[in-house]
This record gives sequence, structure tokens and C-alpha cells, in this order.
Amino acid sequence: MSERILKPAALAYKNDPFLSSPDGRILRILSEYAEPLSRFRREQIQDTVVFFGSARFHNLPTAQKKLAELERSPQPAGEERDAERKRALAAVDMARYYEDARRLAFLLTEWSIQIPARRRRFVVTTGGGPGIMEAANLGAHEAGGKSIGLNINLPFEQNPNPYITPSLNFEFHYFFMRKFWFAYLAKALVIFPGGFGTIDELFEILTLAQTDKLAKKILVVIYGSEYWHRIMNFQAFVDAGTVSPEDLNLFKFVDTPEDAFTFLRDGLTEYHLGGPPKKEKEREVLPEIAKTRP
Repeated sequence: MSERILKPAALAYKNDPFLSSPDGRILRILSEYAEPLSRFRREQIQDTVVFFGSARFHNLPTAQKKLAELERSPQPAGEERDAERKRALAAVDMARYYEDARRLAFLLTEWSIQIPARRRRFVVTTGGGPGIMEAANLGAHEAGGKSIGLNINLPFEQNPNPYITPSLNFEFHYFFMRKFWFAYLAKALVIFPGGFGTIDELFEILTLAQTDKLAKKILVVIYGSEYWHRIMNFQAFVDAGTVSPEDLNLFKFVDTPEDAFTFLRDGLTEYHLGGPPKKEKEREVLPEIAKTRP
């Protein structure tokens, strides 16, 4: 009888069935912390400015083209046609926010890349997809700076936009790990008009700031007062006693890229470019990433 030979088992960290199983979930979660951290260190990213907003907005030429195509369409008049035209007209109107996000990201990046520092400061960061995300990554790219895209793996597939710096293009499975990285490096948030996801991100950061869970100042810019006042009555929170009057000072409404840039530049300079210098050893080893309260 021939001697039985047993092959070595797969190494645990090369065992794909295990890594993809419920038992391997903790390792997958840790990977979505450790792998981005290693890249941020390698790319010398110290902190970020995060842009949120609708993925559905187009640039102005694209929105105008879609409206013109609809107007030329032989589709008969009716409720469906009227609804399509209404959406197309709204897309042309909302395209201004795409152009404003692009301009603001350009101004911010043009300023930040001139800051004398060993690491890259206030790097434009988005969710990596289309719409406002694409606009912000595009603006940073046009200014000659790096930008980050924190994409999410979804069933209907959100592809990364082409303006993200390739070495800073991330893909997440877990929403909460993606949210972690949005907040962890951020020194400012810019909230453009958007839907449920945009509102979710806004209130998550406001809650952390309101409850004093952050050991750093995060500037919050809400862009487009006309849109946001139609969507939400912030003063109603105060009137109902559900938030304090001073909580409304946690954010600022702005309506032009230039006003937003001035507010961000002045605030980032005041809160994050002053103070005593870091020890040389700290500067060489770790990025100055966000801290939470003990």
C-alpha cells in the first residue's frame, strides 16, 4: 500500500474561503483600516477637506445637451414627457453646483499646495463617484494637486471618476469604515446640495462636534443656502428646543466658491496652521491624523 501524502493546508491569510466567510469579517474590517492608513502615510497625507453632494448632478454642457435632446425628441406630449422635461430643466439649474464645486476645489488646492510643509495639507477628498464628487476631484486635478476618492462597492456599481489621484483611489465594502476615513483625516467639510447620503454625512459630523467627541476643529461649510433652506429649517431645531442656539454656529452657509474658499482658508489657517511645531521624530513617523477625546 502506497504511503499517503497530505498536502500542507493553506496559510490562514491566503485562505480565500475563510477570508470571505463570516469568521473572517474582523480581518476584512481591519484591512479597511490598515491598508488605507498605510497608503495615506506613504503618500504623506496629513489632513483633508471633504466634499459631499449629489452624485446625480452633471456639468453644465452635459445638462444642456440632455435638455436639447429631449426637446428634439418625437415623444408625444403628456404627463411622462412633462415630468422628464421638468427633471431636465432642474438638471440644468443644478449644474451650477457642479461648476461651483469644481471652482472651490481648484481654489483650495491651489492654495494648499503652496503651504510650506513636509506633508500634503488639506487634500480634497470625495466619495469617488460622479456628480459633485467628480467636480471636486476635477478641480483639484486642474490645480495640479492630489485628491482622494473613497469609493464604495455597491450592487449597482459606482465607478471611480477619472480625476482621482490613482494612488489615492480607494474601494470600500463597509460603509462604516468609509465613514471612518471621511471623518478621521478631515479638517473641514463642504456640504453641497444632495440627498439622503449627503444629509447623513452632515449630521454625523455635526453630532460629533456638538457632543464634543472630536479633539480638533472641523469647519463645516453648507453650500447653497437657497437649496438647503428649502430642504430643511435649521432654526426650527432651536425653536423646538431640540438643539441649543449656539449649535447653529457649528456650520456656515455660503453661496459662492470665493466666499467658501475665504472662510476655509482663514479657518484652516487659524485652527490648523498655527501652534508649536511637532517634534522631528513625530513628523517623520506618523501623519497628524484626527484624534478623539480620551
